[in-house]
Amino acid sequence: MQAQFEPHETQAELAHLRQVYQAQREAYAAMPYPPEALRRDRLNRLRHVLQAHGDEIAAAISADFGHRSAHETRLLEIFPSLGGVDHALAKLGRWMKPRRRGVSIWFKPASNRVVPQPLGVVGIIVPWNYPLFLAVGPLTAALAAGNRAVVKISEFTPRLGETFRRLIGQYFDENEVAVINGGAEVAQVFSGYAWDHMLFTGSTSVGKHVMRAAADNLTPVTLELGGKSPTIVHESFPIQTAAERVMYGKCLNAGQTCVAPDYVLLPEGKQEAFLAAAREVVGKWYPDAGRNPDYTAVVNGRHLNRLQGYLKDAAEKGARVVPLAEVDPATGKLAPTLVFDTTEQMTLLQDEIFGPILPVLTYKTLDEAIDYVNTHPRPLALYYFDYDNQRISQVISNTISGGVGVNETVMHVGQDDLPFGGVGPSGMGHYHGHEGFETFSKMKPIFAQSRFNGAWLLRPPYGPRVERLLKFMLR
Repeated sequence: MQAQFEPHETQAELAHLRQVYQAQREAYAAMPYPPEALRRDRLNRLRHVLQAHGDEIAAAISADFGHRSAHETRLLEIFPSLGGVDHALAKLGRWMKPRRRGVSIWFKPASNRVVPQPLGVVGIIVPWNYPLFLAVGPLTAALAAGNRAVVKISEFTPRLGETFRRLIGQYFDENEVAVINGGAEVAQVFSGYAWDHMLFTGSTSVGKHVMRAAADNLTPVTLELGGKSPTIVHESFPIQTAAERVMYGKCLNAGQTCVAPDYVLLPEGKQEAFLAAAREVVGKWYPDAGRNPDYTAVVNGRHLNRLQGYLKDAAEKGARVVPLAEVDPATGKLAPTLVFDTTEQMTLLQDEIFGPILPVLTYKTLDEAIDYVNTHPRPLALYYFDYDNQRISQVISNTISGGVGVNETVMHVGQDDLPFGGVGPSGMGHYHGHEGFETFSKMKPIFAQSRFNGAWLLRPPYGPRVERLLKFMLR
């Protein structure tokens, strides 16, 4: 569903935003470098929100979707969120330590170091597809780095927004963490604030607007966008295994995942085998998919209509559309669907699909598959299925993507010690783990001159002494 915000509600949210922004600015000025103990306390409070209120959070998200599998919410949102917090707690002391850096022989005995410093007040804009995980992940990094944060929840998940605001309010003062709800007008104003850093997760088109708004204040921005993440299956890889792992990534959250496989490239002649294997695994996982509690609904009617429009457009232009289950659209769900014989004129090969539809393309040689990927915008994820290390290296070395999964889909996002982020149209910047800590920190370089040093040798007035030294230095 999408919440309908009355004008007075929008004005109330905007007033709330102004209030918490100013409160956090003042609190940051009073304590610009929170000690490790306070950061740990904040992370532990966030952890308690997740652990003590998981069922409540899952129920709110399910209500927003019309139906969201409670198991998927626990597996894909609560579990990785807890993992990220625990990773930060385990590594925080090491992350906060100054890092010594080398000094050129010409500047010794001076010293160099890099000191992580909190940026201040950060803004986090959250999408609707994983409204908890994509709020908590950046928030974890921001709190570990010693910042204060304001989180804007999507208008498409209003029940989760109100639930998260209430829960955060129970454990955090608003000058530490605040939650903002409201519609597109609130989000637009939010992105125009002079945050010390802003992280946006969402579509490429909206990301462009966010970046324009941030430019007026020269706000540094991390953009986590989407795009069409390809999957390449080598001819030597077992097709049954490939179908199972690709369909797992495509069916999770009904394909409403920024790193879901957007299309699959199969060797010529493997289409029917893939179809049979995909139909088998979907039938095994989701019998009676329309009423199956493990299969998630499309978030709202607007997006369901968009996805049905992709299928209609493809069929009208000559594609073979093959649903893998029977689902009544009145349930708000869309059956996992394979689409064969596609062309570049079809909208499902032009737009990010963000739903349980998988176009099946073919290739003759691996170089041809790589070329196809490289002639399209750089994706957020790329998946390759093969057991040959030389070919795996070939694909990784000759493509650019935000992340790579080898012989698996989606799971790279849950690795706490791997950075997550896009490249070009799929985003910029990274977070998760250590990279998240650095994203929300100023890694301040510090050069410290020693009491006794030779810097005076290179100071004016320049003369024979400096000439001799320069000849030696420039040799």
